[in-house]
Amino acid sequence: MTARTRLMAAALIAVCLPMPLFAQTAAQMDTLARDIDRVESLRAIKDLQRHYTQFVQLGLWQDAADLFADKGELIWGEATMTGRPAIHDWLRARGGDVDGLRPGALNTDLTDEPMVTLAADGQAGQGRWMTIALTGDGQGRAGIEGGVDENDYVREGGVWKIARLHFHRQFQGDYANGWTNAGGGDLPIVPYHLKPDQTGRPIAPPAGEAPRSGTSLAALETRIAALNDEDAVRNVQNSYGYYVDRKMWDDVVDLFARDARVEIAGQGRFTGKAGVRKAMELMGPAGLGQGELNERPLFATLVEVMPGGAEAYTRGIELGMLGNQAKGTAGWSIAIFRNRFVKEDGLWKLKELRLFPQMLADYDKGWGMGGTIRRSGSPAFLTVHPVTGKPVALGQALAARPLTGAVAHRPAAATGSGPQRYAEAVRKLARSRGFDASENVSSAYGFYIDDFMWDEMGAIMALKGNKQSPFTGYYLGRDRIMGAVNASWGPTAPMRPGISYHWRIQPVILVSQDGRSANLRTRLFQPRTGKGVNGGFYAAGIATGMYPNEQTVLEGDGVWRLWSVTIDEHYVSMANWKEGWNGVKPKPAGGPPEPTALSKKYPPDIFLTQLGKREEGFRGGTGTPRDWPEIMPMWFNYRNLVSGRQPELFWPDCVPCELLPSARMTSFGYQMPPTGPSVDGVQVK
Repeated sequence: MTARTRLMAAALIAVCLPMPLFAQTAAQMDTLARDIDRVESLRAIKDLQRHYTQFVQLGLWQDAADLFADKGELIWGEATMTGRPAIHDWLRARGGDVDGLRPGALNTDLTDEPMVTLAADGQAGQGRWMTIALTGDGQGRAGIEGGVDENDYVREGGVWKIARLHFHRQFQGDYANGWTNAGGGDLPIVPYHLKPDQTGRPIAPPAGEAPRSGTSLAALETRIAALNDEDAVRNVQNSYGYYVDRKMWDDVVDLFARDARVEIAGQGRFTGKAGVRKAMELMGPAGLGQGELNERPLFATLVEVMPGGAEAYTRGIELGMLGNQAKGTAGWSIAIFRNRFVKEDGLWKLKELRLFPQMLADYDKGWGMGGTIRRSGSPAFLTVHPVTGKPVALGQALAARPLTGAVAHRPAAATGSGPQRYAEAVRKLARSRGFDASENVSSAYGFYIDDFMWDEMGAIMALKGNKQSPFTGYYLGRDRIMGAVNASWGPTAPMRPGISYHWRIQPVILVSQDGRSANLRTRLFQPRTGKGVNGGFYAAGIATGMYPNEQTVLEGDGVWRLWSVTIDEHYVSMANWKEGWNGVKPKPAGGPPEPTALSKKYPPDIFLTQLGKREEGFRGGTGTPRDWPEIMPMWFNYRNLVSGRQPELFWPDCVPCELLPSARMTSFGYQMPPTGPSVDGVQVK
């Protein structure tokens, strides 16, 4: 065959073969690469904000300013700063005109509850967050202010940066007297950057063809695996926090790998699982007694999965609300954690836990004088600066090194044909996209009920979903849910005398294997503000609770929504700001409370009293209600994510589903998400 004949034959074969075979494969690869980049971008935006929070906590003003775009803007209340030099100068002045923090000073911004969206072109994003800033000069002055952030983000030169950080101050005050509404009057609603359906579709549908990626399927699989691993590590980290709250030391120990280490700066190192238990018992024996408080919510958690997918690190802020009525003690703590995780037997486990206390203060004195301890150093960050690419210098080189040896890992060889592998990659990416969408819609629920935006709240509920109205019962279907809300609250008001915030933070999100449903657990952190400090519903104070049995689903229009909403409240409350949680006195024994007005005006489909033990001890439920300082029941919708240990109070499905199986998501074609240890959405224990 001559060369000319060979060329003609090749051309004929190319014409006769199905033309999309090669071109479509390339297009699919490019589309998948673009989709992965967008999930990574959404997370890069969240991590920008988390880095900012952690930088200002340590007085790293230049590192914080370097997170901003070339013409970035910081708006804090009435002050506006444009450009990195001006932002740096303002941050430094706010922190006491020194680099770092003065001895005993505090500059902790607790920023969380992300509701983040990515633009269609993938080059810009927006985010809404809650912030409460705790400040002190170490010389007696201490302050608190809080509100809503509405921020813009931009990708410049391929790097994500903050384009505008806009903090809308809603309350402020000094520690000794408590806080009130900013300006002293009613509070307006801070405008939203997005519509309800965007919350459940945080990544806008792209326009046009995907750019050429020039990558391989193996490389894309590695990036997707890192996203899935990040989700699993975050779930274990957040679960650890819940177990510590209740001093569930058996479950805490279960989360650790065989060769575990704990280091608490100033208190020592502990090795092995027995050492983990000993370290935990520094907080006291297992379980909580009446009037005992050990709430330790986690904020601004960063997660970094290392190349090879065998180890990972987390870094974040722990706020402690502590006390024991019997001993007359109450106080606050702040610590930075930097933990190491390893993948052992296919599951992510804690390998090393490192805690660096930053502040411990008596409740009655506050942190104005620096508290009763001084900072014990700060752990290294997980990566280089996300914008400059330079190391963040803290003078803590030892903190960057693992306490135990490195973990060897050899990734498993990919199996299956090209089309099968591609389909698997798409499915696994959908699981991480569902994780982000679930967190987004969860945050949206908190923001909407803060602002009494009932139509918007209804829009993020699944059409056939269910929702609990506190102290009353469950309403099935969006129409009934909206009927209950309107019967309780009426129309949205543009101004409010106060706000009882519903921060929904520290999520544990277990996504189904097909990436279309998820089990969700979040913490309720509930500061309140009003025109006065002591007295009335809207007054300075903090309460806590739990959303333990929630679910989300991907509906047919491509939007994630809440399938089930459950609130167990309140675990802890305050008598008033001055007396705090120790000022709440035990209530005299009595019978069940009177039915709520809503239960008479608009009866629920399922009353709490019909749910038996699940609602025992809760107001509106069965038996005698318990109120702080009694210890409320804490339910879990999943077993220990490492050991599979079943908690004493375990309710894996939505709360009304036990009584009414037709309310289950599985009745509507959804998979039941994992309720225990799982790999790739499949339960393994």
